Amino acid sequence: MRGLTEANLKTLAGARSFERALGYLDAVSGVEVGDGLVTARVHGTERYEAELTLDGPGGLSGACDCPYGLEGNFCKHLVALGLTVLARPESLSRQRKTARERAQDLDGWLSALSKGELLALLREQIDEDRQLRRRLELRAASARGDLTAVRSRIRDLLDIGPFAQYGYVEYADARAYADQARQAVSAIGALTGSGRAADAITLAREAMRLLAEAVESVDDSDGRLGRIGADLADAHLDACRAARPDPQELARWLAGHVLGDVDDGLTDIDPLDYDDVLGEEGMAVLRKLAVEAWRRNRRGWAEKYLMERLAKAGGDVDAVIAVHAADLAPSGHTHLVIARELEAARRFDEALDWAERGVRDVRDLSAVDTALVDHLCDRYARAGRIADAVAVRRDHFGARRSLLAYQQLRAAARAADSWPAEREGALALLRADAERPGQSRYDGPVLIDALLDGKDVDAAWQAAARTGAHDRQWLTLADRARATRPADALGVYLRLAEPLTRETGNRVYERLVGLLLSIRDCHRSLGTEGEFAAHVTALRTAQKRKRNLMRLMDEHGL
Repeated sequence: MRGLTEANLKTLAGARSFERALGYLDAVSGVEVGDGLVTARVHGTERYEAELTLDGPGGLSGACDCPYGLEGNFCKHLVALGLTVLARPESLSRQRKTARERAQDLDGWLSALSKGELLALLREQIDEDRQLRRRLELRAASARGDLTAVRSRIRDLLDIGPFAQYGYVEYADARAYADQARQAVSAIGALTGSGRAADAITLAREAMRLLAEAVESVDDSDGRLGRIGADLADAHLDACRAARPDPQELARWLAGHVLGDVDDGLTDIDPLDYDDVLGEEGMAVLRKLAVEAWRRNRRGWAEKYLMERLAKAGGDVDAVIAVHAADLAPSGHTHLVIARELEAARRFDEALDWAERGVRDVRDLSAVDTALVDHLCDRYARAGRIADAVAVRRDHFGARRSLLAYQQLRAAARAADSWPAEREGALALLRADAERPGQSRYDGPVLIDALLDGKDVDAAWQAAARTGAHDRQWLTLADRARATRPADALGVYLRLAEPLTRETGNRVYERLVGLLLSIRDCHRSLGTEGEFAAHVTALRTAQKRKRNLMRLMDEHGL
């Protein structure tokens, strides 16, 4: 109970989510306080279900079905619920005591009812709750061994009709549909547990097909159906292990599923999980089908996946390489995959050949997979071939003139004691780029970043004055040169601060105050503190309605 405090809510959610939650206090409804849980609905972009656990193993925690909450975060809706509970006049402990008493009263009342009275109550609930009726009908059909009835109920549970408007299940209704689909998976698992695993196999495969059809018409942004699909695959595997179906038939079904005949994108089945069920006979059939499919379509993703999985399981490195070599990516990425496979097999010379071939075969070196370049240069360095590593870095920088490529060339050239010469050539290319008419400068010339990275501030300032620079670069230049060029830095800070005075928001205010502090330092260096005082006074007069900005300026003595 002590865990539910405003301070703990802020710690769990973070300052930003806590602040945003303040705008949702009026959106909390249907608050229910149990002994250890507090639940409610919070209306945001959609209606979300929020649940606080008051004193779990790790203290206060919560769960919400909003997208941010489903990622495991303590969201603003949970904060809003917590603040709402704290704001109630009655104590939380009293509410929890009342909840316990209600639960005890209900349990006592139910225990005192006769069988006939309980049946009457249950029938009343069944008439009012369609979902409860379907669940109980499914249990009844399973109990009496009526496969036809069970199949019919599972079809009903996977039918999107009751949730779909105009043939599509919107996000707001997707959770209810997913809850219903989950019941179908549970029923299939229950069949295996009751000794009817063969029936469970049949129904699991049918459910996979039905779920695949349904997902095309459901907004599954939260991925609930994906998790249900994984559970369905597990139920199928459990049923196969219990029923021990014909291994050849199972191999054919698995191959068809993985290769796309019945693949739904939800039940991500790995055929190797079934190796204990398939045995040698089934695995032989699976390998035969995989090879035939791959030979028909060597570039198909599913065909390559199945062949690679089977080849790796059998320890056949050459087969793995053959699969990849049949469809080489133009970026050289596939060459890198092959090189790593060969290294794992301790075939180092072949691995290096493939890495070199990958860089050599790329038509446009600017589009090469940088991981391949890094891999090759690392292997050259290990072998003492430093000059070769520098040559690769030089060629890569020449094709992709980025700051990272410049830094990597520098590291390689320093290892070879050749950086001064390499630096001149690299900077010459960057100067040409910066001075080229019409050159795109979305993030500013790389030349300036390279000079700043080498701590050549004066050269970077001169280049920026000559070719122009991005505001990010000007800010870095001003920060680096403030001590020696306060007047120049002051001009940069003033220019960057001016447009921020027309914007709002706490992040903007933080940036503006940071610039004001730098402006103050420049005026102090120049001995013009009076000008700064006048500037701040004018700014306060013009911005006085921005209370958060005024507060932030006060905190920093501005």
